[in-house]
Amino acid sequence: MKVLRMVLVAIALLLPLAAQAQSLPMVSVQTGPDGAQTWSLSIQILLLMTALTLLPAILLMMTSFTRIIIVLSFMRQAIGSAQTPPNQVLLGLSLFLTAFIMSPVLSRSWNEGVQPYMDGTITQSQALERAVQPFRGFMLAQTRDSDLEMFARIARSGDYASREEVPLQVLVPSFVTSELKTAFQMGFLLFVPFLVIDLVVSSLLMSMGMMMLSPMIISLPFKVMLFVLVDGWSLLIGTLAGSFYV
Repeated sequence: MKVLRMVLVAIALLLPLAAQAQSLPMVSVQTGPDGAQTWSLSIQILLLMTALTLLPAILLMMTSFTRIIIVLSFMRQAIGSAQTPPNQVLLGLSLFLTAFIMSPVLSRSWNEGVQPYMDGTITQSQALERAVQPFRGFMLAQTRDSDLEMFARIARSGDYASREEVPLQVLVPSFVTSELKTAFQMGFLLFVPFLVIDLVVSSLLMSMGMMMLSPMIISLPFKVMLFVLVDGWSLLIGTLAGSFYV
């Protein structure tokens, strides 16, 4: 233990000397002639790795994924099939449908922010601002004014002259809240026709004196048949894709 402590103390004493000897050029920030600051490659790589860790949160909070996965889950519960379709299928369908819906937003973000930065025509801060603007427009189009007002009041940021002036820290939770409301409204509409089938089957079983038989066993084939006859998958996916304002 004494040897380990001595090694740790030696490392702690040598680290400042090593840092002074190298002067840490890899974390330098250079200022250009026009006043713009350019970060070194190591900082850019660090920021990129940090952004990659935030991708799941960005996928959930700033895209159409939340509404889609919730509505698909409601659909499965309304039919009454516990694990059909399985979670992997619902997640995969939600991801590809999200990519389809968000493709115009992603294309604008790439063309207006990422591509000019890779060409060296704009700085990092300008690239970040331009890349976020398409996502801001998408979220603002789906967000209710009441949710924006609620979170602005919670943040005590005062009133904004227009929706475009709302900062991201207020816009993102407002967008998620609006998406949850919309998803639950669509889920309610999904439940209504299947609930009618459950009520009819339950009434028939009660009138026949078959109270010990679970209505779910009888109603499940009828609900599946109804969903197939009305081409439910096309209607559901088409309605989901058309419910977003891009």
